[in-house]
Amino acid sequence: MNKAELINAVATTAEVSKKDAEAVISATLDAITGALKEGDKVQLVGFGSFEVKKRAARIGRNPKTKESIEIPASVVPVFKAGKALKDSVSK
Repeated sequence: MNKAELINAVATTAEVSKKDAEAVISATLDAITGALKEGDKVQLVGFGSFEVKKRAARIGRNPKTKESIEIPASVVPVFKAGKALKDSVSK
């Protein structure tokens, strides 16, 4: 499902216009992104949580040439599914 399909599904389920559904989805994603930029954790009970994790610098290996390369430290967003989401998907 892509963003357009999500907007259509939300508009249909909530019985609102596609324009309103798009505004709500965009605002939600912007709010989550903003919170993660500030280093906050976003928890949606029953769905999951979004947070930012730091990855340390490390040495990697190019599988083609076997040459060692340095992979720099980075900060990445991470999503962890909640129990209710895991249970609903596994059934």
